[in-house]
Amino acid sequence: MNTLRMAAVAAEFGRDLEEDFLTAERLVRAAREQGVRLLALPEACLGGYLLSLDDSSELDAGPPALALDGPEIRRLAALAGETTVVAGYCEAGPDGHRYNSVVCVTGDGVLGNHRKVHQPLSEDASYASGDRFHAFDTPVGRIGMMICYDKAFPESARALALDGAQIGVCVSAWPGARTNASADLERDRWKRRFDLFDRARALENQIVWLSANQAGTFGSLRFVGSAKVVDPGGEILADTGVAAGTAVAELDVVRALETARRSMGHLRDRRPDTYTPAGAVTA
Repeated sequence: MNTLRMAAVAAEFGRDLEEDFLTAERLVRAAREQGVRLLALPEACLGGYLLSLDDSSELDAGPPALALDGPEIRRLAALAGETTVVAGYCEAGPDGHRYNSVVCVTGDGVLGNHRKVHQPLSEDASYASGDRFHAFDTPVGRIGMMICYDKAFPESARALALDGAQIGVCVSAWPGARTNASADLERDRWKRRFDLFDRARALENQIVWLSANQAGTFGSLRFVGSAKVVDPGGEILADTGVAAGTAVAELDVVRALETARRSMGHLRDRRPDTYTPAGAVTA
């Protein structure tokens, strides 16, 4: 039985990059001591997220923009060592744009990088948008990554699954509701949506799903935490709840996918020719 111990983190990160690295180092070390081989840290864990989902460009300069081949990502890779680590950051693109990105590293360097495609509310005032979803091979299996609002679109996870992703990793800075907010985050409607998307994306694609999220508060945002590991049947194997913490689960990924897809294979049984509305013009 070839099991993989994996974990998703709910934790608080801010603008102080050195403090963020110390937090990341602590989390990676603790995960390694538990035998975790795949660890997902939240969106924007290196430098913090935006202070508000309204126009925050005037509130502060935003997170520091880091080059994919720069010293900070090399430092993250050195921290990872033999662990496969996924972490969100603000990427300084070679085109001069800033991207809300997530990187996957081991001690050998960068294995994959994704730029957030779907931008909620005023996020496009701070970041340019990515333009694709792709899976890639790692020491722990074939992974596909996305960021926060990306998971609200079924096509995002489906594109990764069709590219062979066995494990979907979604990193988030997902806050509680902006209006009619619940004092109890466990009852917050945006928290319920967060959880529903996680379970649905795993189930509809019959893949393993890791969901990391910011916790605590930053600027005007109150994050819902709720990091989790979900199996290919949409069942939650581990969950932090709304508090900071690490959700750890162990699973034979290959066997779990084979079992989930044996009778009803959602990818195998697709009928793409039927999905275009009548009269629609296709590119």
